[in-house]
Amino acid sequence: MTALEIFREAGAFLEGHFVYTSGRHGNRYLEKFRVLERAAYAEPLCRMIADRFSGSGAEVVAAPTTGGIIMAYEVGRILALPGIFCEKDAAGGRVFRRGFEIRRGQKVLVVDDIVTTGGSLRDTYDAVERLGGDIVGVGVLADRSGGKVEVPYPYLACLEVSFDTWAPEDCPLCAAGDVPEAHRGSAAVS
Repeated sequence: MTALEIFREAGAFLEGHFVYTSGRHGNRYLEKFRVLERAAYAEPLCRMIADRFSGSGAEVVAAPTTGGIIMAYEVGRILALPGIFCEKDAAGGRVFRRGFEIRRGQKVLVVDDIVTTGGSLRDTYDAVERLGGDIVGVGVLADRSGGKVEVPYPYLACLEVSFDTWAPEDCPLCAAGDVPEAHRGSAAVS
């Protein structure tokens, strides 16, 4: 099964009218947790990443929170490596806490769930490099930028898509009277 087929079967590839975290509107959305909630969907995608980087010499798998935690665990499990994660800090970057360590010169595979701008990945690179780790590759479930995000390491996106987005005042769906489903994911408001 392809990555797109997995996302569709999991109910993670949504079509409609959405307000993204950025405030922009779009007509498609990837709901990563529909994939990550079931091993039957997450495992084959994580295996794609593990297979791609099995010869990289990675000694640890690191990810940003939140969905990245599941990714680090599962890719680490497949490769028989520890899976660790970094969290946001007060200064806006990311740090490793909870006793997670990266030794100077240790080879690190960075993973994440969905890449849109690359901000979480850059913060993770910084956290790894501050500890002296050497990044040997980056694997993600999906690249929502259509390949526009620059990744300075060997890279695999299981799924690459490009979604049209609009400023709210330019949204053709709003102009047609379609009311958007606002704030999916962690920005959800109840």
